[in-house]
Amino acid sequence: MSKDIKILAIETSCDETAASVIQNGHEILSNVVVSQIESHKRFGGVVPEVASRHHVEAITHVIDQALKDAELEPSDLTAVAVTEGPGLIGALLIGINAAKTFAFVHDLPLIPVHHIAGHIYAAQLEKPLVFPLISLVVSGGHTELIYMKNHMSFEIIGETRDDAVGEAFDKVARVIDLPYPGGPHIDKLAQTGEDTFDFPRGLMKEDTFDFSFSGLKSAVINKLHNYNQKGIEVNKSDVAASFQASVTDVLTAKTFAALKEYNVENLIIAGGVAGNSELRSRFTEMCEEKKVNLQIPQLKFCTDNAAMIGAAAYHLYEKNHLADLKLNGRNFIDIEEYTF
Repeated sequence: MSKDIKILAIETSCDETAASVIQNGHEILSNVVVSQIESHKRFGGVVPEVASRHHVEAITHVIDQALKDAELEPSDLTAVAVTEGPGLIGALLIGINAAKTFAFVHDLPLIPVHHIAGHIYAAQLEKPLVFPLISLVVSGGHTELIYMKNHMSFEIIGETRDDAVGEAFDKVARVIDLPYPGGPHIDKLAQTGEDTFDFPRGLMKEDTFDFSFSGLKSAVINKLHNYNQKGIEVNKSDVAASFQASVTDVLTAKTFAALKEYNVENLIIAGGVAGNSELRSRFTEMCEEKKVNLQIPQLKFCTDNAAMIGAAAYHLYEKNHLADLKLNGRNFIDIEEYTF
């Protein structure tokens, strides 16, 4: 394959409108992200219709800025990539239609990308992936352990049976009166608290790599209601620290059990919750102790962005995985469909 593959990548799966130009799968020529957090904060979560309207307003400007920052013209590009799913269907369609239009007008190949593959390949923006590896994907909608033999080879070996870990963060944050998104606020509050509540660790004693956070969420809510009924003042910092400790204990235990079972020494932590300071610290410490090669993207690449989509798209382009103008958004796609 010739050198200097330049891909314009577009990501609109939820509440960030993003575009990026990535060269050769890892060189970031531009990375533009417009967040909608302030618009959704008053609702306590993402409102799909509001998100779609914001994407319509921002998408053209974001693409133009990505090209401007990269100092490129459309004729300099090799291909256009876009998140196909999973995500909010209305939001996905904004990015997909923008990508299809751009590809058609400029006669460029169109590459559909799985959103979670993008999160995993965010690690490639800093250094090459080493195989075989296991990736722990932790975000608002996903908690999965994925085994990869090589590029674009995905096997789900564990997943959540109910709430995703990021979803649990948001729900717990809401009951202790923290604003949306809950993850960063719980992380900050937990730093001044202690694990005094000893909340449950879901599925820790079962022989499975699956996760369950619904019971933990319910335990937090029930404890707070119980304190409230008795007129006992609750220490919110301790609640945050106890919740976060439970989550981290489960994620580390399951992940290292999977690494041992599959005889793998390479680990990627991906997704928005990978930005959590305790999670990063605990995994870093344990990987050093157990001689595991750990890759966690920079904070700005843990949350949704288009650079990660461009990184994954490079390998899809190598495998000639292209779409035509019939490409549509899908709110759910099993990542194993993207195994080549």
